[in-house]
Amino acid sequence: MTALICGSVAYDVVMMFEGKFRDHILPDQIHMLNVAFLVPSLRRNFGGCAGNIAYNLKLLGGDGAVMATVGIDFGPYRKWMEDCELSLDYIRQLDDEYSAQAYITTDADNNQITAFHPGAMNHAHVNHVPKNSGISLGIVAPESRTGMIEHATQFAVAGIPFIFDPGQAMTLLNGEDLRELIDQAAWVAVNDYEASLLCERTGWTLEYIAKQVQALIVTRGGEGSHIYVASIRHEIPPVCATQVFDPTGCGDAYRAGLLYGLQRGLDWPTTGRIASLMGALKIAHHGTQNHRFTRAEFDAKYQAAFGVALS
Repeated sequence: MTALICGSVAYDVVMMFEGKFRDHILPDQIHMLNVAFLVPSLRRNFGGCAGNIAYNLKLLGGDGAVMATVGIDFGPYRKWMEDCELSLDYIRQLDDEYSAQAYITTDADNNQITAFHPGAMNHAHVNHVPKNSGISLGIVAPESRTGMIEHATQFAVAGIPFIFDPGQAMTLLNGEDLRELIDQAAWVAVNDYEASLLCERTGWTLEYIAKQVQALIVTRGGEGSHIYVASIRHEIPPVCATQVFDPTGCGDAYRAGLLYGLQRGLDWPTTGRIASLMGALKIAHHGTQNHRFTRAEFDAKYQAAFGVALS
């Protein structure tokens, strides 16, 4: 069961600010904000939600293929994907754009300020969900507005169930867009802040949204996550990370866990726990694709975290 992962492939420039943003941003001067943060550490990582999800799914032993548009600077990322044995079948390179770039500054409280240049991602719609190619599952993760809307429709027409993951693209989508995307999706995954925006923009409650899809997943950071299935709310506990280095990409690692559970036909409590552990393993490393583990190591960590074996 191959999952088609629609979303961005980007270079992440991650900077760590050793102070706290709130100590340097004056609420009564927000209308004339002009601040600079000294960032002693800087890393350039391979990222983008589609690349991150595919990387994490591969670690778990799942089968995923990225569908994304990239730019003239894709060479190093291409080699990385080849080294990680990730499919390049649905990657399209545009020679008049740069790949998407994210510039992320994280403070001592793990708050983040991000500047994002979409570049080639703006043309995501030139890719099309393939038919009759063995794709049986999908995810529409953040990319261009047109790309998300068209890919969701293409999944629906092809009869391929997919996760709708609005993420950072929430600001690009109006209420009508969101309602249509939810109607087409089999599952919806958001964090708790995005869940609030989703309710505000659609005019729907979480309970109502949950009834429109097979499952609604709401992640809650260090408090775990909720998975709503009809009238049932599964409480997924958090996993205590061995270290907390970098929250960037934790949501993508979580979503890879969701895809893996769906591919394997696992129940939602098990799927949610796999996803929760994936987030904890990622946050203990800098960057979004720098963590590694064997399947035996993952199974041992799962049993240690939840007290039961992962069958």
